[in-house]
Amino acid sequence: MNLTAIFRLFRILHIFARYRLDQLLTTLPLPWIVRLLLALGPWRLRPAPRDLNRGERLRRACEDLGPVFIKFGQILSTRRDLLPDDIALELARLQDKVPPFSSDAARTRIEQQLGQPIEQVFSRFDHQPLASASVAQVHSACLKDGTEVVVKVIRPGIGDTINQDIQWLFLAARLLARVSTEGRRLRPVEVVSDYEKTIFDELDLLREAANASQLRRNFADSPLLYVPQVYWDWCRHKVLVMERIDGIQVTDMAALQDQRTDMKKLAERGVEIFFTQVFRDSFFHADMHPGNIFVARKHPWEPQYIAIDFGIVGSLNPEDQDYLARNLMAFFQRDYRRVAQLHIDSGWVPAETRINEFEAAIRSVCEPIFERPLKDISFGQLLLRLFQTARRFNMEVQPQLVLLQKTLLNIEGLGRQLYPDLDLWTTGQPYLERWMRERAMPQAQLRKLNLQLEQVPGMLEKARLLLDKHSKAEQSKPPARNPWPLRLLGLALAATAAASLGAEPDAWVQAQPLHWLSLALGVWLVLRPDGR
Repeated sequence: MNLTAIFRLFRILHIFARYRLDQLLTTLPLPWIVRLLLALGPWRLRPAPRDLNRGERLRRACEDLGPVFIKFGQILSTRRDLLPDDIALELARLQDKVPPFSSDAARTRIEQQLGQPIEQVFSRFDHQPLASASVAQVHSACLKDGTEVVVKVIRPGIGDTINQDIQWLFLAARLLARVSTEGRRLRPVEVVSDYEKTIFDELDLLREAANASQLRRNFADSPLLYVPQVYWDWCRHKVLVMERIDGIQVTDMAALQDQRTDMKKLAERGVEIFFTQVFRDSFFHADMHPGNIFVARKHPWEPQYIAIDFGIVGSLNPEDQDYLARNLMAFFQRDYRRVAQLHIDSGWVPAETRINEFEAAIRSVCEPIFERPLKDISFGQLLLRLFQTARRFNMEVQPQLVLLQKTLLNIEGLGRQLYPDLDLWTTGQPYLERWMRERAMPQAQLRKLNLQLEQVPGMLEKARLLLDKHSKAEQSKPPARNPWPLRLLGLALAATAAASLGAEPDAWVQAQPLHWLSLALGVWLVLRPDGR
């Protein structure tokens, strides 16, 4: 730890005391020594803010600590399986609106990344940023050919700040896991590890550009979703240049109503986009909060979404897709036995799990939900309750499903904000059933078989290399010796020792150590199996 990291720790402790975050820890079953330290800490001299509940205090602390903790709070808010609802909902309010860094610093970084002055790339560059997020900010500009673009640039020095903060987060996570059984249940080290990977991925704008290009190809000429074009000639690890879009913020209800947008169709198309990304493409935008979603101004009666910010994407393998589809179908048919069996078959809960007990647990959670009208059932909450129940049976957390759950909750919440009577299941069920039918069709099975056949040459080559390696290992072993010469020598030694001792018992009792040694060596050589 360097001096800067030490000063950062003091800043963290100051904010910790200011918002009395120690009170959030008292609900955990901590050892008495930790409780004593919390009770005697200097933060006890400062009263807790009376006008803020615990979730608000945690959110304000993240905001005061800066971009890294803001992003951590956002990601933590997606782990509804780990947090109380009031804290998760409050952390979800963290917005990507943080104070911008200086335009001169942005200009310097852009020129360093592009290797030339800004004036040689852009005919216009607006120094006032359009938006400022936790790890980057965006400026509008115009290319030399007149194309309107946005320029996203990573905050200078953010990598060092992230490294320092993550060191302290890991230290706190390990301490929590060590001193508290409840803390271990929350798996804090795993949460920080997920965060570390996510935020460092977001620092690489070439990765984000690749994600945007893939989504753009997936929805080329689609009336559902428009993805802006990436200008690869001007993209670097810390700079991203992308087409500037013209749309209405999806939460600007007044503007959407003024242009007479079909809100029901807009909400339903959001659901269709989600199912298309997850099941058709297995590549979905996993950061679809309202700040990243716009609605095109053209054709309001056939509304089209516009997505931005592709730093976080998720994907599912065919097994995960099949598991989710079958689970969802079984859920809404109230076939809890099938749900339990799917979990065991997928390997997500141990094979020795008693299926009757697991089925009963799922039924006790889900039946109260289905007592409500179908349109009032939260799809995301249903998955959340499922995962929480499965954890009681030692289900391992699946990172890809955490992203999926977060995205589903965002889409569902947004859809019902646009159209309160949205029935997500009725909207998504036809798509899901059609996808399952298509997977069972001969054409799909032939495609699957073709993919498997394409893997055969590679598998054969791996098998050949493995056999060659085994063969070389066998050849490198020293050749086995002929055991019979040594066995004959041992037989001779044993026979000579026995003959010298004779048949009288007293001779054996009074025998010299040399006789016994010769006899033992002879017997050992005779009985030794490999003769080496």
